[in-house]
Amino acid sequence: MPRLYRILQYTLAAAGAMATPVQTCHKLGAAIDNSTFLRDSDVYTALVHNHWSQIAWKRPTCIFLPSTAQDLQVAVPMLTAAKTRFAIRSGGHMPAEGAASIDNGVLVDLSKLTDLRYDGDASHVSVGSGLRWGEVYSQLDEHQVTVVGGRVLDVGVGGLPLGGGLSYLSDLYGLACDNVVNFEVILADGSLINANFTSHPDLFWALKGGANNFGIVTTYTLKTYPIYQVWGGSRIIAWEHAETLIDAIQQYQSLPNKDLYANINLNAAAINTTDVGLILQMVYLKPEEYPVAFNLFSEIPTLLDTTGLKTLSAMMGEFPTPTLPRIDHWVLTVKPTKSLYDVIKEQMLRSPHLDDIRSVTAGSVSFSFQPISSSLVEAGQQNGGNALGLEAVNQTWFHIDSAWWWPEDDDKVLGASRAMMDVIEETAKEEGSYLSYLFMNDANRRQEVIAHYGEESTRKLHQVQRRYDPSRVFQKLVPGGFKLPRGRN
Repeated sequence: MPRLYRILQYTLAAAGAMATPVQTCHKLGAAIDNSTFLRDSDVYTALVHNHWSQIAWKRPTCIFLPSTAQDLQVAVPMLTAAKTRFAIRSGGHMPAEGAASIDNGVLVDLSKLTDLRYDGDASHVSVGSGLRWGEVYSQLDEHQVTVVGGRVLDVGVGGLPLGGGLSYLSDLYGLACDNVVNFEVILADGSLINANFTSHPDLFWALKGGANNFGIVTTYTLKTYPIYQVWGGSRIIAWEHAETLIDAIQQYQSLPNKDLYANINLNAAAINTTDVGLILQMVYLKPEEYPVAFNLFSEIPTLLDTTGLKTLSAMMGEFPTPTLPRIDHWVLTVKPTKSLYDVIKEQMLRSPHLDDIRSVTAGSVSFSFQPISSSLVEAGQQNGGNALGLEAVNQTWFHIDSAWWWPEDDDKVLGASRAMMDVIEETAKEEGSYLSYLFMNDANRRQEVIAHYGEESTRKLHQVQRRYDPSRVFQKLVPGGFKLPRGRN
């Protein structure tokens, strides 16, 4: 029946058949029982705003909730034939407007795709796109293994590898996308294919950073690693020590022969007129207390220190979840020079744009430093490469995160955040520490992420698109998210 239904839909499409979003929703509901929920449904109400940030809220005509990959094999050709726009959502963590929802279209919510199958002999685990990383880690803890996945437990599985995916294991093993051994993906014509090193290797490469431009990934098969007990946690440091801490991070990144088991992440947060302080997250991927890799930070006074021996998943569970309703990011990649870090400190401590953000209700801003080792890039290359166009040098994925309360303050907050980032970017370009790559998972919706992968990568991505989505369904009917650059078809 599903095959006959798809043939019928494509016959109608060839004849120019078209349906309104409401008609398409009713057809989906008739074709697949208990799958489609209109705006008057309690399920719709419960699901429509399942997003990390309110700026990502939309009002879809209906929500389609597949229970299996086969449901999607029926639904995607129907959406294609009806020329109905749709969005795809796993966890809804990305704040980029339209990335995981849509107005006047169908929201395809993957939250029922939650199968997890661990294969200890192969050191692999297959995980459904609807799972959250915390659910994955908790089940793998039973086997004392983990995967290269999200650092925030509530983030959905589905979107992270498609944007790259940064992990505390990445210096050792590469990004999350580099540790996928198979993507199960539904194409625009309803075909279910497996993309891996030997089957559809071009699509396999493209999905490693290519976002939602090729199909809907239903299951990821990931490598697992025997990492369970670690040393780590968070140190809360007063704002008065910000300059000392940032200098220490720059020195940490400049050391030769970095210990690949050591990872840090810094968030420096200011809320309204109160400087909250700095959150230094540290993890050493072995059960070794007070590793020497973190000696540079040992003399900096702390307000609170949670570091100790614990499971990796428990350590990640300490990351605070934002409580403000409106959140957005700007991201930049730079080489960690002292002169540039001095400019960043100036923006953090004395930029006049800070007052613009603090002036709005609950206005807050966080400056985040994510040190990246050249070994991360090299590990990805050894795993077959990805679409990201990364340079194998030590670098920082720096981002400015803003949070606030009311939509009428959107332009003011986003403008202030962008202005601070512009100063840092301009300086980086002038002194030669700027790198083109933009980390999709932390990017702003106005940033053209995939264009920053480089000319060769974008050319190859368009070649893959022409092969697997020749009608450009995932460009035309899936308008949200980070799309392939135009003008290269």
